[in-house]
Amino acid sequence: MSDTADMEPTRTPEAVRAGAVSLGAGEGRLEVAPLPGWRMGLATFAENRPAVVSTYFLVVLILFSYVGPLIYRTNQVTANLALQNLPPGGAYPLGTDAAGQNELGRLMLAGQSTLEVGLAVAVISTAFGLAWGLVAGYFGGLTDAFLMRIVDALLSIPFFFFVVLLASIVRPTLWLIILVITAASWEQTARLVRGEALTLRTRDYVKAAHAFGSSRTRILLRHLTPNLYGVLSVNATLSVADAILAYATISYLGLGLAPPATDWGTLLTEGINNLFDGYWWQLWPAAFLIVSTVVAINLIGDGLRDVTEGRLQRR
Repeated sequence: MSDTADMEPTRTPEAVRAGAVSLGAGEGRLEVAPLPGWRMGLATFAENRPAVVSTYFLVVLILFSYVGPLIYRTNQVTANLALQNLPPGGAYPLGTDAAGQNELGRLMLAGQSTLEVGLAVAVISTAFGLAWGLVAGYFGGLTDAFLMRIVDALLSIPFFFFVVLLASIVRPTLWLIILVITAASWEQTARLVRGEALTLRTRDYVKAAHAFGSSRTRILLRHLTPNLYGVLSVNATLSVADAILAYATISYLGLGLAPPATDWGTLLTEGINNLFDGYWWQLWPAAFLIVSTVVAINLIGDGLRDVTEGRLQRR
């Protein structure tokens, strides 16, 4: 048997920093190439079991909301008072509501608008906050002071002021609700990005880019933005959860979408109104989906934070 068979995997300090594995010792040591960055990030994320389980749950929830209605077809437009408030069982696994509509089908339909609002708000608020915070943090001075005072002024306006004002003027639509929640969400992202940009602009590679004549636009896009991906991914994940909670709150106040459109917040409101009549099945499924979705997204954010911290340590 050769000596190679007895070699145990070991990690040198240099290999640990590079993500490589070495076999053996001394001059006969076999160096294994470092893992690509995305594979190391995936391995780090996989070590966080709650985040992995939450990811599977979110995938199942998406299939439930979008594929479920294609398989389990129900009528979510026409009311049928002859079937109102039926308990779970038989053809109605989760019973029916006060309009005689299938509660399971309504949960699927409500999941679509809820997830769409959460994702759209996260994307728009992250993109807008990124641009705003980058400009403020990179240029500094009067530009920074002017832009951040606008952010402070917007943060001082209560969120529900926007909601009540717009609901009293126009009929709420899905995109209007998305824009309202986004208007109250992007400021936190801008503050976060601005703080990171203030630190990154002093790094040597940014100074070197200046010395070699790189334009400010190139520095912002090629040198600063890529170094914010980790922070932004965590922030965007948490923004989804915050947007879902905000949307549920808006609907709970009766300022959500008009029927037959629905969302989990509206179903929660209907369930609370009918809870004391003994119709528990109209409350708890919607409440469970709201809470479990928000918790799952926050756990995924924790997993992404682990990936980001590992990347920063390797860097």
